[in-house]
Amino acid sequence: MRFSFTVIAESKRHRGRVGILKTPRGSLITPAFMPVATYGAVKSLSPHELYEVGTRIIVSNTYHLHLRPGEDLIKRAGGLHAFMNWKGFILTDSGGFQIFSLSRLRKITDDGVKFRSPIDGREVFLTPEKAVRIQNALGSDIAMVLDYPIELPASRGETERALEITTRWARRSREEFLRLGHPYQMQFGIVQGGLYEDLRIRSAKELMEIGFEGYAVGGLALGESREDRNRVLDTVLDVLPRDKIRYVMGVGLPEDIYDAVVRGADLFDCVLPTRNPRRGTVFTSEGKINLKSARYAEDFTPLDPLCDCYTCRNYTRAYLRHLFKTNETLAGRLASLHSIYFYNRLLNRLRREILAENGLSMEDVIGK
Repeated sequence: MRFSFTVIAESKRHRGRVGILKTPRGSLITPAFMPVATYGAVKSLSPHELYEVGTRIIVSNTYHLHLRPGEDLIKRAGGLHAFMNWKGFILTDSGGFQIFSLSRLRKITDDGVKFRSPIDGREVFLTPEKAVRIQNALGSDIAMVLDYPIELPASRGETERALEITTRWARRSREEFLRLGHPYQMQFGIVQGGLYEDLRIRSAKELMEIGFEGYAVGGLALGESREDRNRVLDTVLDVLPRDKIRYVMGVGLPEDIYDAVVRGADLFDCVLPTRNPRRGTVFTSEGKINLKSARYAEDFTPLDPLCDCYTCRNYTRAYLRHLFKTNETLAGRLASLHSIYFYNRLLNRLRREILAENGLSMEDVIGK
């Protein structure tokens, strides 16, 4: 088989698990966090730096790469991996989030979605099949189907319509994906259904009938409470197959990632771990801190006293505050480097805890 996903260990205290995805590109140990590289780059950090701090998978955006520089150019460069010189895994979103975020610039039909480009105003018509073809040309490892996320809360009628469109688009996406037959690309379906548990179950079962290499829970982190999100995750992750990767889209706060991990999720992505640091806010072992605060003007301690990343080993809070106050680009780079390291360390700790409950270590998993 070209692809396999194996659950190596399951927690005895909750539903968290450690798995290993094997593909022609290599192996990925889950649960894992995916920094957002919308245009084929994680803002302010090089691919080498990302890999050095433990990142093994990133997420890029089909819609934006289609607009600039275009999938044909990227394909001529040898695919997105070669174009950006990234040796890890790449998951490409389908453009579904743009349906949500560019609501003033789009019109949805049963056939697809018409966008007005935010760059030059030209009309872009994105169909499920076109999203598949773009991702095929990009050569990502995981391609997402085009879905229809909606703002929360939403009426049952609106939610059901979005679910039905999502299922129809998923079926068309799968047909096109199988027709093209990419040699090392997987395709994930996306569960919708808002905050309605029965609609979430219906969406999951319909996608499972179509059949995908993995499944995502979409339409969350869009305004719902933490309690509602966890209720939805409890419902959906209980339905999705155990032997498939489960991806919770858009989840980025440390506590939200923990909530998803202990419920059995495997992949996560969010812009927060790089957006917030560029604005001066970072997570540390002592909680969230704002480096622009005057309280750090003469604080000559490391950014995080319990962290051994490059930033924390070499720079103080006072110096980082100085960089932010003088608008030096180095400020965002150093803060982002710590932030990605912090997230990778969080997931690594959760993996090790689950493995330890089963008498295993990370070395045992790597050996597999």
